[in-house]
Amino acid sequence: MSKTTAIENAFIVTADEELGIIERGYIRIEDDKIVELGEGQAKSADNLIDASGCVVIPGLITAHTHLYGILLRGASLNIEPPTDFAQVLQRVWWPVDEALDLNNAEASALSASADMLRNGSTFFADTYSGPNSIENSLDAVSRGTEKIGIRSMLAFEMTERHNHEEAERGLKESMRFIKENKKENGLTSTMMSLHASFTVDDEMIKKTVDAAKNLEVPITIHTSEGLVDLYHNLEKYGERTIERLDRLGVLGKHAVLAHCVHVNEHELDLVARSGASIAHNPMSNMLNAVGTAPVPEMLQRGITVGLGNDGWVYDPFENMRCALTVHRLANSNPSIIGEKEVFEMATISGARCYGVDDKIGSLQPGKLADIVILDATRVPTPITSESVIGHLVNTFSGRDVRDVLVDGKVVLKNQKLQRLSDEEVSRLSRESASSLWNRLR
Repeated sequence: MSKTTAIENAFIVTADEELGIIERGYIRIEDDKIVELGEGQAKSADNLIDASGCVVIPGLITAHTHLYGILLRGASLNIEPPTDFAQVLQRVWWPVDEALDLNNAEASALSASADMLRNGSTFFADTYSGPNSIENSLDAVSRGTEKIGIRSMLAFEMTERHNHEEAERGLKESMRFIKENKKENGLTSTMMSLHASFTVDDEMIKKTVDAAKNLEVPITIHTSEGLVDLYHNLEKYGERTIERLDRLGVLGKHAVLAHCVHVNEHELDLVARSGASIAHNPMSNMLNAVGTAPVPEMLQRGITVGLGNDGWVYDPFENMRCALTVHRLANSNPSIIGEKEVFEMATISGARCYGVDDKIGSLQPGKLADIVILDATRVPTPITSESVIGHLVNTFSGRDVRDVLVDGKVVLKNQKLQRLSDEEVSRLSRESASSLWNRLR
């Protein structure tokens, strides 16, 4: 028998052009799907959620992340301070990758998933990179995310940084996990991932592209995040990064290119023609001082751009604000990008990147009930149909997330996790981080 839930007295932002904004309405859910929404009151339901004084939005989409990044927060590393992005990789992230074990994979997935859920993200695309913990790593990550109750798309990030065998093992692990998780329903979905074109050769890229096509899953790769990627391809192949990826068959509607900071107009034209998407990570790009991706130019070409955090700040509201401001600064133009474009990047466009926009990314009948309820009682000015998108980007933050539903189930209630206590998540994360830090020392 179907279980029904109704959210009432809600100010609803559907993120759907046709349905628009409903200033006082309801959402009716049966099992895991939205069956009805509109103005007025809902019919009776098994579970009633009063959203008076709240703004209700679709669960936010994190288009690119690294869950294990949470274990490095606050770590004091005894390293020579890096002066460019290549040194950040060599001195920070690659040693971390090599120190990761399966316990770290699961604990970081648990902790980062909890952090994202508390901040309003209900779906993320994650790539795990642990060359010394390849086998069964994706199972460990999936266990952590499912315990929290968040929706995920997972992949192992293949690289030939040490040797070719490392990449082959990563490919084998990815294919195994994808085949074992081929299901229509469920919180965990799958994709293929390559680290970046400067750490894999042509053969490995082609193999991964073929595997992704045969298994009918998306493929993602870090693309011209730093100049090291661009220079590698120019020096070794005489091609810019996206030119090489195009030659090797990576580009296409199932491809998600992360970052795309150092790209030119020709490369953007290639992306636009192919139907590939881009995952923009503005806060991470600032942290690593790699530059500012030309997102306004991407949007002008009709390229789908999602919003990610790259494993750093998991609050999507902070990432939205950064996306709004950094491009205005970089272009010396306060009108180069608006709140509406940024909100779309964090909702329906993020879902479109991975071909799941028919299921999530907006509030519509027939879509999965991934819903965020924001406490609007601290908002200092009126919330109207004209002002609400501005408030979502400029006023709200993760601290305003009251309740979260995923698959129609309440997984965060009154800012508290429902499947596992916040205290238990913190304990497990701290223990795992301590172990990792000791190995790094």
